[in-house]
Amino acid sequence: MLYFRLRNFALPACAVALSLAAVAQAQPPAAPIVLHAARLLQIDTGTLLQPGEILIQGERILAVGTSVEHPQNARVIDLGDATLLPGLIDAHVHLFLHPGAEDLQTVEESVPWRTLLAAQAAKADLLAGFTAERDMGTEGAGSADTAVRDAINAGIIPGPRLRISGNAISILGGHEDAIHYNPAQHVLSNADYANSSDQLIEVIRQQHKEGSDFIKIYQTGHDQVVDGNLRTPCQYTEAQLAAAVEEARRLGTTVGVHAQGEPGTLYAAQAGVASIDHATQLSDETMRLMREKNIPAVPTFAIFEYFAQHAESPAQAAREKALLDYKISEFKRQVAAGIPFAVGSDVGPFPHGTQAVEMELMVRYGMKPLEVLQADMINGAKLLGWEGQIGQLKPGYFADIVAVPGNPLEDITAVERVSLVMKNGAVVRQ
Repeated sequence: MLYFRLRNFALPACAVALSLAAVAQAQPPAAPIVLHAARLLQIDTGTLLQPGEILIQGERILAVGTSVEHPQNARVIDLGDATLLPGLIDAHVHLFLHPGAEDLQTVEESVPWRTLLAAQAAKADLLAGFTAERDMGTEGAGSADTAVRDAINAGIIPGPRLRISGNAISILGGHEDAIHYNPAQHVLSNADYANSSDQLIEVIRQQHKEGSDFIKIYQTGHDQVVDGNLRTPCQYTEAQLAAAVEEARRLGTTVGVHAQGEPGTLYAAQAGVASIDHATQLSDETMRLMREKNIPAVPTFAIFEYFAQHAESPAQAAREKALLDYKISEFKRQVAAGIPFAVGSDVGPFPHGTQAVEMELMVRYGMKPLEVLQADMINGAKLLGWEGQIGQLKPGYFADIVAVPGNPLEDITAVERVSLVMKNGAVVRQ
């Protein structure tokens, strides 16, 4: 009898699903949208269209210019003295972290709780104008970021387009391992262990099975400046990284590395990683390889500045300030050397939704506003695997668009004050 009841219950559910699908197919397409603003920035050329207009139909851009067709049924949004830009891209985020002691939150907070917080972080980032992000490790929450990405893609929760890595990968006793706790408590690492090429391949396959889009590897360990020199232990050899890169390539994906300095950054460049994140110290040979292979550095100034300003003691403040000063000096060398950059903030340890300050800092320390915007949108789209789909305002691209007050070429801080956010043709903030 129970089996019979369950069968009878399932039939109406199927009928309802079919009816909803039929209704959805019968609905007319959404009315087109026309965005109008005083300016529109063409990211690839740096040309300002004045005024600027975009015609959007569904999830795609149909036309861009100083004047576009205004269909009779179009919704026209006049944004006034603003500049239209592609949606912002953050190539280095941690949705599963929030301000506070990182090592404690990853131990004390459950994965379900951290996943709920990650969903809120994704929403905050989207409302700040970040329509695409690369999540660089759940810091001990395993593949829970797969659920956040999939829920966003299904329209269940708001958030950016996401590329996710699951847990990052590190060595026993290395970066993100719980080395300051009582060993008898067996506190877990915030990354997956891999101590050899074979183990790297095994972990990469497991993470891929669980839904990762790319691989995040910790290539260097504890960093400190001693007598004006950066000391940053290397975790993997060039051969080990090359094995990881090759396995990722086999799976159709890439490897991004946390790498502060030499020789770890050199090994990463030799292995052909997709990006070198933090990149505080790069030798001339490393920079040559980065130019040759088009490997961007992702400086993450925002997290360095935040730690320097929010240290728990004067001694810690001095250490963080020394590291930031060293980083600024090296960044100027990197800009002069002409290496490629992408924009990533390392947001998570500082509040989500505030990371556009990264672009302000990159300008403050040596880049021009247009160069930073190009690094963010063009290089960011390529790094995330969405080149030709996001990062520019062109017909056929996804309608991921923000409006910022004034002219960001004159004042880059405008990106910290978005007035409109559109993702996939839908207005999510106005």
